[in-house]
Amino acid sequence: MTPLNITRRTFAALALAAMAGTCAAAEPWPTRPIRIVVCTAPGGATDATTRLVAQKMSEKLGQPVIIDNRPGADTLIGILHVREQPADGYTLLAQSLNFSTLPYIKSNPGYSPKDFTGVGMMSRIPFIMLVGGNEPVRSIADYVALARREGDKLSYGHGGVAGAPHIAGELFKRAYNLNQVLAVPYKGNGAVMPDVMAGRVSFFFDAFVSSGGQIAGGRMKALAVTSQTRLPALPNVPTFRELGTDFAYSVWLGLLAKSGTPPEVVNKLSEAIRYALESKEVGDRIRADGSDTSFMSPKDFSEYLAREYADMAKVAVDLKFTKD
Repeated sequence: MTPLNITRRTFAALALAAMAGTCAAAEPWPTRPIRIVVCTAPGGATDATTRLVAQKMSEKLGQPVIIDNRPGADTLIGILHVREQPADGYTLLAQSLNFSTLPYIKSNPGYSPKDFTGVGMMSRIPFIMLVGGNEPVRSIADYVALARREGDKLSYGHGGVAGAPHIAGELFKRAYNLNQVLAVPYKGNGAVMPDVMAGRVSFFFDAFVSSGGQIAGGRMKALAVTSQTRLPALPNVPTFRELGTDFAYSVWLGLLAKSGTPPEVVNKLSEAIRYALESKEVGDRIRADGSDTSFMSPKDFSEYLAREYADMAKVAVDLKFTKD
């Protein structure tokens, strides 16, 4: 073969490779199913809301959006799994307050918030203080009286240290000076429910989206809500502020992607979240559960997360979080 033929073949091969690269780059995203890692067991608020939104997102994206539950280690198992995946938008992280608090309670959490970028908020969620349906306690006043009599015998459950239900429980204890009530961590709020219903722990804080059925069935009783106003779904349950205590609390629930995910992919995912929240079936369902469906762009959500992470330093000191 002459040098001229070799040169021609080399140029032809390079041209074909360049064309193939161009076609691959131009290939529309997504071309395969998207997976959302939920860091809690099935049945909690994060799981329930993510499933609702994911189903509608799949319509917009034209691909299945699959829920992958990976509970454990205060949600670190799921976070670290997503951190190790390619930054291609095919694996997302459903998270809440734990994302901002874990670096304050773990000596080596294995991630930094900078390892992820915000895709969009799905909801802001208030909490309900719940006791077992067969317990004699019928109001906050009843519970406070009980705890002041025998608080050192009482405990409450939460879905993970420094998670939103844990912080809500500690803020409640502080508001009523009930520091003697012991906090018991579980692997997700869904795992707490059987012990609350059986009376093995005296209360816990959860969202209506995951506890509404148990309340309606009489297996748990709602004593008060942490929202600014009463929940439409629980019109007879007072807010803490109505009861004379300056205690209101809600947390975000959103989707994150690994840092480095192409901006155009993040934007497509963000638009799919907007599509889901603006749909009547998803929007009405989330609002009926007492949550806010305010939409945030990826830029706004990422800035919100950065502020929360910075603010969490003071919360960690106030509530005396210690690192393991």
